Amino acid sequence: MHQLILAAGDTVTLAAGGGNVVTQALQLFTQFAIIGGGLWAVWGVVTLAGGLKDQNGPATQSGVWQVVGGGLIIAAAALFNTIAL
Repeated sequence: MHQLILAAGDTVTLAAGGGNVVTQALQLFTQFAIIGGGLWAVWGVVTLAGGLKDQNGPATQSGVWQVVGGGLIIAAAALFNTIAL
């Protein structure tokens, strides 16, 4: 609990843990983004493997870009986590 003492001697009590809700929301967002990026990357690996098996160039390219995109999502969420919290 934080208290703010005014010049007139009055005391104002600020809500305890008010910023805690924002911190928890940002952590939850970060966790969902990391999990989502991981799932996107895993699905990209599946697409890549299917494209390689069938010798399908567009599917292989799509799979590679999905893996790269998933990695970027994970990296951005981790960076956001360190900057915002």
